[in-house]
Order: sequence, then C-alpha cells, then structure tokens
Amino acid sequence: MKYINLLFQGLERIQNFRTSHPWLSFLSSRNPKPTVGVPENSQATEEIPGNFNWNYSAMSVFEKESEDKQNGEQERYLQANNREFNSLFGYPNNSIKTSKYNAFNFLPMNLFEQFQRLANAYFLFLLFLQLIPQISSLAWYTTVVPLMVVLSITAVKDAIDDVKRHQNDNQVNSRSVLLLMDGRIVTDKWMNVQVGDIIKLENNQVVTADILLLSSSEPYSLTYIETAELDGETNLKVKQAISVTSEMEDNLKLLSAFDGEVRCESPNNRLDRFTGILIYKGKNYVLDHDRLILRGCIIRNTDWCYGLVIFTGPDTKLMQNSGKSTFKRTHIDHLMNVLVLWIFLFLGSMCFVLAVGHCIWESKKGYYFQDFLPWKEYVSSSAVSAVLIFWSYFIILNTVVPISLYVSVEIIRLGNSFYINWDRRMFYELKNTPARACTTTLNEELGQVKYVFSDKTGTLTQNIMIFNKCSINGKFYGVVYDKNGQRVEVSEKTEKVDFSYNRLADPKFSFYDKTLVEAVKRGDRWVHLFFLSLSLCHTVIPEEKVEGELTYQAQSPDEGALVTAARNFGFVFRSRTSETIMVVEMGETRIYQLLAILDFNSVRKRMSVIVRTPEDRVMLFCKGADTILCHLLHPSCRSLRDVTMEHLDDFASDGLRTLIVAYRELDNAFFQDWSRKHSEAYLSLENREDKISMVCEEIEKDLMLLGATAIDDKLQDGVPETIITLNKAKIKIWVLTGDKQETAVNIAYACNIFEDEMDGMFIVEGKDDETVRQELRSAREKMKPESLLESDPVNSYLTTNPRMPFKIPEEMPNGNYGLIINGYSLAHALEGNLELELLRTACMCKGVICCRMTPLQKAQVVELVKRYKKVVTLAIGDGANDVSMIKAAHIGVGINGQEGMQAMLNSDYAFSQFRYLQRLLLVHGRWSYNRMCKFLSYFFYKNFAFTLVHFWYAFYSGFSAQTVYDTWFITFYNLVYTSLPVLGLSLFDQDVNETWSLRFPELYEPGQHNLYFNKKEFVKCLMHGIYSSLVLFFIPMGTVYNSVRSDGKEISDYQSFSMIVQTSLLCVVTVQIALETTYWTMISHIFTWGSLGFYFCILFFLYSDGLCLMFPNIFQFLGVARNTLNLPQMWLGIVLSVVLCMLPVIGYQFLKPLFWPVSVDKIIDRIHHCMRHPLPHPSRTKRKHASSQRSAYAFSHKQGFGALITSGKTMRAKMSKKNSFPFKK
Repeated sequence: MKYINLLFQGLERIQNFRTSHPWLSFLSSRNPKPTVGVPENSQATEEIPGNFNWNYSAMSVFEKESEDKQNGEQERYLQANNREFNSLFGYPNNSIKTSKYNAFNFLPMNLFEQFQRLANAYFLFLLFLQLIPQISSLAWYTTVVPLMVVLSITAVKDAIDDVKRHQNDNQVNSRSVLLLMDGRIVTDKWMNVQVGDIIKLENNQVVTADILLLSSSEPYSLTYIETAELDGETNLKVKQAISVTSEMEDNLKLLSAFDGEVRCESPNNRLDRFTGILIYKGKNYVLDHDRLILRGCIIRNTDWCYGLVIFTGPDTKLMQNSGKSTFKRTHIDHLMNVLVLWIFLFLGSMCFVLAVGHCIWESKKGYYFQDFLPWKEYVSSSAVSAVLIFWSYFIILNTVVPISLYVSVEIIRLGNSFYINWDRRMFYELKNTPARACTTTLNEELGQVKYVFSDKTGTLTQNIMIFNKCSINGKFYGVVYDKNGQRVEVSEKTEKVDFSYNRLADPKFSFYDKTLVEAVKRGDRWVHLFFLSLSLCHTVIPEEKVEGELTYQAQSPDEGALVTAARNFGFVFRSRTSETIMVVEMGETRIYQLLAILDFNSVRKRMSVIVRTPEDRVMLFCKGADTILCHLLHPSCRSLRDVTMEHLDDFASDGLRTLIVAYRELDNAFFQDWSRKHSEAYLSLENREDKISMVCEEIEKDLMLLGATAIDDKLQDGVPETIITLNKAKIKIWVLTGDKQETAVNIAYACNIFEDEMDGMFIVEGKDDETVRQELRSAREKMKPESLLESDPVNSYLTTNPRMPFKIPEEMPNGNYGLIINGYSLAHALEGNLELELLRTACMCKGVICCRMTPLQKAQVVELVKRYKKVVTLAIGDGANDVSMIKAAHIGVGINGQEGMQAMLNSDYAFSQFRYLQRLLLVHGRWSYNRMCKFLSYFFYKNFAFTLVHFWYAFYSGFSAQTVYDTWFITFYNLVYTSLPVLGLSLFDQDVNETWSLRFPELYEPGQHNLYFNKKEFVKCLMHGIYSSLVLFFIPMGTVYNSVRSDGKEISDYQSFSMIVQTSLLCVVTVQIALETTYWTMISHIFTWGSLGFYFCILFFLYSDGLCLMFPNIFQFLGVARNTLNLPQMWLGIVLSVVLCMLPVIGYQFLKPLFWPVSVDKIIDRIHHCMRHPLPHPSRTKRKHASSQRSAYAFSHKQGFGALITSGKTMRAKMSKKNSFPFKK
C-alpha cells in the first residue's frame, strides 16, 4: 500500500503542475500519442482558461493539416442539441453511399461509361453516316438495332449490379440507433442521425458515427471499444469522457439541456488524431482522439454510453479511408480500345485504296459508260464519286469491328460469373454463404493476377487464439498418443479433456492432452505454479454479470487465451481491484495483494506482476519473449532452459506463438528498497521512462524458469497450402496490415509467405528519408548489386527521362528474400523521391510485410504497383480498413469475416475463406482468361475473313460498293450463324480440368504475361483472316469461272457465286472453331454443328419461291439454293477452301510445340503423361522455423492497462450493482 500511496501522491503532484500551467495540456494535445490505457489528459488537465486565444493556437493546428481540408471546410463548428443551428453549415447526414448511380444520373453516366469504349462510339458515328442517303449502302436500322441491344444489355447488367449496392447501403443506413430527442430516447435509423445529435450506445453495439464521448456506465466514464473494423486490431482500447460531461451520466434531463459548442478539425482520414475544444458554460476543454469514438468501432464491456455526434456519413474517418469508387476495366478492354484504333486505321486505308481505285475506274471506264450507268445528279466528277464511295465502303466494311462482339463479351462474362456463384467448392457451409461475383466485367482479369495484397487479421487468420501446447518444468504437454504410444494428429474425432471438475471452466475451451489435467489434479507443484503465474501476470479485465459466467476483456487476444487456459485448468482469475487479485485455485478462493505491475512495452517485450500471497510471501511472476527472458534466468536453470528451448523449437515448427514464464521470490526488505527506487523513478519529470526501465531491470533478474506456452494464432483453413500454390503460379503476395510487426512476421512464417530457407530478410524501420533510402538501397545491393549502377537500364532511363511515365520491368534477384517495413517508414518511402526505391526493392522480394499501416497507406501501396508495373493487382480483406485498397486494386475481393460487411459491400468478388482464392484465380480466372482469348482471336479472325472478301471483290466490280453476300446473310452472319458456336467455345471450353489446374499452378503463368491475346496475336489473326479471305474469294471464283452445268447453262452468275462464297466461309469458320475446341460437351456439338445445319435449313427458307414472290424487293435470290447445291463445282470449291484454310492452322499447331515450345506445352505433356500413369498425391511435410524467428508473442504494441488497473479507475462506484452475489469457496 505504501507503494500505491506514493504513486498517487506523485500523480497528484504532476496534475497540480499541469493545472497551474494549463497551456501545457493543450500543446501536448496537438501531437497526441496513441495509447491503450487512460488518456494522459486527466480531469484536472482538460480545462483551458477563459482568456485562452483559441484562434491563435488551435488554428495553427488546422493550418498544419491543410491537406485534410475538404470542400473548403477549415474547421468544424457545432452545438449540441441544436439541429437548426448545425443545419446552417450544410453538414451531410449519416447515410453512406457505395452505389454509383441514382434514378437521375443513371442514363447519362452509364452512356458516358459505355461510350468510353471506342467501338461503341464508332458505331454511333457509323449510324450518323448511314443516315446520309448519298453514301448509305446499308439501311440505318442495321446499325441502330444492334447498338441499342448492346447498350441496353450492358445498362441492365450495370443497373442490376448497382441495385444490389443500393440494397446493401439501405441495409446499413436503416440500422436502428437510440437518439436523444426532446428529453427522451427514441429509436431512429442511422441515416437520420445529424451532426450535434446525442446518441446512446449499448454493449456490443456498432458505433453509428464519429462521436465525442460524454458519459458512460463505467467509473470515470471509461468506455471499452474494439477497433478491428478500423485498424484490424482485436485488442481492447479505452476511451474516457471529460469530467464536465461525465457528471451528466445517464440523466436525460441534463443531457437534453447540454448545449456545449465544439470547434474541431475538418473531416480527414487520420485515425490516430483529433484536435478540438469544447466550449461549455464559458470554459474551454481540450479534446483529443482519446475522447473520440469512431464509426465502425464496437462497444465492449460497457453497459451504455452517450456521445455527441461530430462527423457523420461521408465525413466519418471510416468513410474518409474508404477511397473512391472507380469504373474498373480489364486490361483486355484497354487492349481492345487500342486494337479498335488499329482497325480504324486499317479500315480507313482499305477504304482509301478502294476510293482511289474507284476514281481511276470512273475516269477511265465509268465516265464513258454513263449511257448505261448514269451518274447521280450530285456527282460532278470521278473525284466526288470517289469521296462518296469512300464512305460507302466505310459502311460496308464496318463488320471488321462487329457490334455483336461486345454483346458476346458481356454474355461470356455473365456466364463465367454464374460459374463462380454456382461453385459448390467455394460454398462455406458453416455460414451458409456461397461465393459471389459482385461484378461481371473482370472475370478474365482473374486469370492475369501477378500481385496479391492481403490483409492479415480476419483474412489469413480467424481472429481466434487457442492455447495449444505448453512446456512445464521440462515436460512437454499438448501431444496426444494412442494406446500403442504412437503420436496421433488432433482432429474433430479426438477425445477432449473433461473439465467437468471445474464449475467455472469455459465450455468453449478445448484441450486434448489428459496428462496435463492429471498433473493438475495430483497437485504437481510446478504445474500449479505455472498456471498461477498465468492467472496473475496479465492486465485482463474480468466481467461477471451472472455468477459463474466470466467474460475476459484483454488488451491482446493472446492474453485472453492464456488466462482462459489457466481458468480451465483450475486457476480461475475471478476479479480484481486496484490493490488485489482474486483467484479461485482448484475451488478455493485466494486473495493476492497487488504490489506492482511492470507493464509491457515494445522495448522490454515482457511484463511482470509483484504480489503478496496469502502466506505473506512476495512473488514476482514474469512472462515474455524467450530472446529476452533467457538472459534474465538464474544460472541454476541452465539445463532446464536447454530442454525448454528444444520444446520452443517444436512449437515454432508448428507456427505457434511462444513465450516463456518465470518467477522469483523476493525478500521483503529488498522489495521495500526497490519499491522506493521505483516510486522515485515514476515521479521523475526527466527521462522518466528510462529510469523506470533501469529500475525494472534490477528486479527482473535471477528468475526461475517455470516453462513456456504455445498459442495458435489460428489461421483460416488451407491458408498455407493456398499460398504455396499461388507462389508456384508466380503470384507474389504482400501482407498489408495495421497490426504490429511481431504478429505479422509470425503469421508470414506460419502461412509460408516467409520461409526459413530464404537468403535474407530486410527490415526497413528508418525514421527519416535518408535512413529509409539507405536501408532500401542496401537491400537492393544484396539482391541485385548491378541495379545500383548507372548502366542499369532503369537507372539510365530515369536519368534521361526523369518525368516521363514508364513501366518498370521485372528484375530478378540472386535469391529468395523477404521485406518488412512499418507504417512510419512507409510514409517516407511513399514520397516521390523514394517510391521507386521502395517499389524496386519490394518487387524483387518473394514476400513483403507492411505493418502498422493506415487504410490510406494500403491503397497507396497498391496504386504504386499499378502505376509503375505492367501487372494485374488483387486486394483481399475483410474489414472496413481494407476498403480503400480493395477499391484501388484492379480486382477487389471481400472476405465475409468477423470485421463487418464493408469489405464485401465494396468488393468485386466475395467469399468466406481465403483458401477459395486459389480456385477463383487458378480455375475460374484461368478458364475465363483462356476462353476470352480464344473468343477474341476467333471472333476477329472470322470477321476479317468475312469482311475482306468485299475488298477483293471490289477489284472485279468496278469499286462500286457492291456487297459479295446476300443482305440477309450479312444480317445473320454474326447474329445467328456464328454466334452459338463461339459462345459454346467461350462458356464450356477447358484445356485441362480443375484438378489439373490446381495441381499444376504453373499453367497460370501465360495469363500474367498476356500471352494468349495481345497485339502480336491480333496481327496473327489479321494475317490469317487476309489469307482465308483470299482463299474464300479466289477458290470459288476459279471453280465457277467459265463453268457450265450439265445442261450447258453457265453458273458464273453473281447469285450463285455469292452463295458458294458464303457457304464456303461458314464451313471454314465452323471447322476452325472445331479445331480450337479442346473440351467437347453435348452442348458444344449442338452449337457447332447445329449452327451449320441451321444455315442450310434457313437457306432454303430465305430462297424459297413463296418468300421471293411475296417480297420480291427484299428476297431476291429466287431458287438459288436448289440450283446451286446440286453443282459439283460448289462442293469442290467448299472442300478446297476448307483444306487450304485449315492446312496452315494444323501445321502451326503441330510444329509449334516441336520448334517453339513454351513452358505450358511441357506441362500439358506432363498432364497427359500423368493421365496415362497416375502419380501419388504429394505428401505434406512439416516445416521447421528458425529459432531466431520463434518468439513473436503479440503483446499490445502500446502501453498496457497496468497504470489503469493500479489507479483503481476500473472499479465501479458501487460494486453491489455488478456483483451482488457472494463468492463461494
């Protein structure tokens, strides 16, 4: 008690000093430091003198943060309970909006987005041309109808997607909230909350808006919150109301009369800072981020609290970090825009050549032939006629970019999206949630991903910590053996330990090694001391609303797991005060006097408690990282330490989080002397932290080793295997997390992002630009020394073109390396002069861990890679803090996890488990990419072959803009005759099935380099189309030239020739798609051969006597079908055309793997070999972690609850309100 009294006397001296110098409080609030405990500004330091110049001091803060100003708002001014006054400033309401459209802007915005596709703009231009009668060679409706269909289908699809977003927004905006109105609490919707309102929040409720805490049910108006949705951390944090408002408690009369005015900073995305003042009853009170509770937090361990709404809706820090919704388009969409430009140039050049040909022909022949073919009245010369013919051919040859291409693309994407939605292997039964494609425009992009940016908490892990194994006095516990003494793997069928002897045990806790329970029951001294240490050495805050139903609120989930383990094994931490700890030991209640808490920090990496036992013994219990505690042990523990270290190696090989537990019995006189030194150090005003640390080291030595614990930071099922598979597919994985470095690195090793066999690990932790630069350069020097030379291609380019945008090529390091960088260093590295250093260094590493990141920094890292690397990026996360990077990446994936729905609402694809990512990419993504590439190659080919026949025919028709084909064939070619076969190919084709796709991830690599459809492949399609058009024109012409039927009549008429050419064309493109198809289904056969058969059926119908006699101006090919189909010349022409067109294709497909093999060809050969000679499934091997990476125990990265506990502020004013029942022994 002497120590505690001295402590409070010192705190009172500090508070009195600050009270006499109130300006110190305000200045310290300008750069608030994050803290887990009670805010440093206590009640005595909140008030600012009335004559304090707010405009002079506070405005300097806002000027410093000018980058945070939005919409011209330099500071926020509001008054509590005064909606009329606050409405003058035009603050937004609390509704959120993730949708893109509304009823008024849908049509213009959607049309604007659709006409960003050059092809759509091209067809609109073409429509205007067709409205000019002098040049229109085709009816206007042949373009306007397909264009309307394309725009309508796309608009309907976009509308459906956006309606879903509206529904999700409405679901969030319509949540209920308790609102203080006219002196009473009413239930209203989130969307109706306004700035200046006072709202009531209850335990386990999500915070509605950014609120200033006014009062709460806890002593000193403390409120416990969980911020997992904001920063990914699951540890508990504490907020405290200022004293002047905490006195109102839950008195509705006082709260309704509260008219305080708040002046604060403008809306910004800084999660860890807030600056402002409260003006109330003529006095000013400092506000900082310790008083502000942000939207998205969850109230924990607090019955109720009241808050004043400061920021609403889009102004909240959660939404400020969400980023902007952008219209995402695939790389293939961008490529198609470029190719459309190429086609325009090609089309223009063809039209120019034909127009010149027409001018020459009219000058030399047409001019003298006007008696038979007179010129129109508006044609005055051959040059004028040539100009008109140019545009006529522009219309005729427009099918090189058929509008049906985009309809087909949308149908294909929609179909492949349904495959994702229907995939039963991506259905999570525990939550009854299927995978969901929230957008249908990015499917093929899934087959091209090179970089995956993943959150950690809730995405790679389950947010569940489990006490898995332990070592006590040299004995290993946690392994299960069968009757024969053979070790068995723990599964759902394994029998659990029976804790029925302990009525206070947690029913959700599971353990399988019965020998540990037997040791507890037989009273093993070391086992009892070990669990006593775990039940005492912590800063957990208990809650017991119903007798026997304990709930622990821990500053980190690891601590909660350890205290829960001690509870189940018979050492139940029941309650605490500022001076005592109550533990129920094997059914007996014992009270320990709490003498001191030596709290954890990131330097000490350990914590200790000093207690006086009921037997009046002074004991120190300590737990911490083995790298620290091993040097603090008593020499007599050397042999026990060696055994325990071996056990720690075993724990680490399983990827478990470890720490060592030790104790020391203290002499009473020694403790009293140490307590005096500690009090002096604590009360020191200079170098206080250093002095406290030195004093702690005096007592935390000569410790006796008790054992070690192993906590399983439970990964989601299949995460390590998924990451190994993705790495084999040459996909790089970066973990971007708000969590601390030790936790992130430990998870990186557990899930195989980092490996023990790596050649090096680089840690960037510089505090300034120059240090960060040196750390990045030294890492790059080790990975690729030549990258620092001036002769390096990238350096040379940067020297000559410092401001030109460019893409950095892939750089190969001389080994496997990993990079770790924290958010502070990252802030420097993301600046303009360092971002390329960061990017080049990180991209050479096999794995990258970025920790302590803000949501905005996550998006900046993704944008950095997008800006300088020609790759496809994917971001995956489960919380609101991941929304910004999900929106920034080419593809955003939301996990239906523990941190709310924000990630799913803003994602392109959503599912429940990280392991489903490999199916999304390696199966659905690869198939979608392959299908789309085959579709585009075939579609361009068949339309080049179809259209270019007109070009050759022009040389034989006086360049008169006469079409080769029947008008109905032109109409039906893309719409009917060739649509189903190509859709069958694009929806059902598989080069290998899903099993082989997952077993050989290397098959994914071609998509990353876009090998299957690019500019080179497009040129191949063009050359193939030109060659086929030559064959399709000249072979039929040769077969009918000067030919006669058996009755002596000529067959070289226009209509017969037209039918032979179009039939040959359909046969050629049908055989071509048959060669392209690698996976035949019944539907594929029906679509492919059925379409060809349908052509012959409809041929007889369109060329029938009845139609031609009824509509002679529309159906002009009377009797051509029956007269031409029985000609041997026709079938000869068809056979020759098919053979000559297919020979180069078959030859290329046969010779390419022999002379120009690529890695995929070799893998396909291996798959075919494996199908003939099946291989056994690969066995899973246990990974061993290096001892240097063993300890990564995740204490809180900030100061713990130690000072808060010893201050007594956690104790309720009236214990009887909470614990009215007696404790039983």
